[in-house]
Amino acid sequence: MNPKVDWFFEKPSPWQAAYALLRGIALDSGLTEELKWGHPCYTLKGKNVFLIHGFKDYCALLFHKGALLKDDHGILVQQTENVQSARQVRFTGVQEIRKLAPVLRSYIQEAIAVEKAGIKVALKKTSEFAMPEEFARKLKELPALQKAFQALTPGRQRGYLLHFSSAKRPETREARIAKHLERIMQGKGLED
Repeated sequence: MNPKVDWFFEKPSPWQAAYALLRGIALDSGLTEELKWGHPCYTLKGKNVFLIHGFKDYCALLFHKGALLKDDHGILVQQTENVQSARQVRFTGVQEIRKLAPVLRSYIQEAIAVEKAGIKVALKKTSEFAMPEEFARKLKELPALQKAFQALTPGRQRGYLLHFSSAKRPETREARIAKHLERIMQGKGLED
């Protein structure tokens, strides 16, 4: 148990009992308990294996390389179509966790084996993501913007492309692009 993580489990939450049960299962794994992104994260030699987190309607175990797990029980959920690697097991109550505890332990051991083997998820290249025509046009108009965009990390590039292309209306895409031009020019990502 890492005392830095205790606050997460002690704070009032509708998932407090579920979190406590998930923590017990997590600690049984022998992984190191750390606090990352404000959540309990379980690591192997500094590499993220899984974390515990919660939302309004459910709490979850998120496997960072869940796409590589076999999922014989069909319980892994891809959060959105754009999530490439991570997969969640979602819970709406303590009973579900108790029922699935042996399966969760098995999935955790498989995730540890994946990490020990150094297996990586094959991620889509940034060039495989849709480039909204409004942004493509803006990159052509402003060579400095194109240079700044190309200098961003692939993750930051993908973040912008997904954000821009998720707008249904051209006007919204144009507004999003205009809003973020300066951030791109400064070498910043959406969340920086």
